[in-house]
Amino acid sequence: MKIIAFNGSPKRNGNTYHALKIACDVLEAQGFETEIVCVGERDIPGCKACGGCDDGNCVFGDEWFKEMTQKAIEADGIILGSPVYYASINGTMKAFLDRLFFQRGMKNKLRHKVGGAVSICRRAGSVSTFDHLNHYFTISEIIVAPSTYWNIGIGMGPGDFTLDREGVSTMVNMAKNMAWLLKMKEATKDIIEEP
Repeated sequence: MKIIAFNGSPKRNGNTYHALKIACDVLEAQGFETEIVCVGERDIPGCKACGGCDDGNCVFGDEWFKEMTQKAIEADGIILGSPVYYASINGTMKAFLDRLFFQRGMKNKLRHKVGGAVSICRRAGSVSTFDHLNHYFTISEIIVAPSTYWNIGIGMGPGDFTLDREGVSTMVNMAKNMAWLLKMKEATKDIIEEP
């Protein structure tokens, strides 16, 4: 099984990356294949709600965006990670997620995958960002993996997040719960009918 992690930070190796890497390392130790994709360093225009995606593809989607859409569809689990900019998701990540999730037919293609949201801040705004990321999951019927706290972390300079012991523990527990949910889904797929 595969997990795709979308890193909304424009800093390829910043604190959001470190949080996602910790979660992905736990998932890999549980036997999952993982991939972290850096979304934040790209120039992504926002969704225009034009409805032109009737064929399931965003009309503004380039080859990279189409590839990311396919990765999301093929993944068993999705992790969304964003730094906090003005108490919310950074603009590039929001533009990417709006377009990814708005595409016609995506809800059915993402339904019942397992998701985890990760929010990293310098000081504040992480809970509202975490909440905002989870909106994409819940509207798409993606099963949200819990943890022992909200999946948030603190860090200013690159790598500072790794010093946030509670934040690291939260990412580890989210990843363990994500692995457990995915294994349960796999073990019961022929026993319990999906709603």
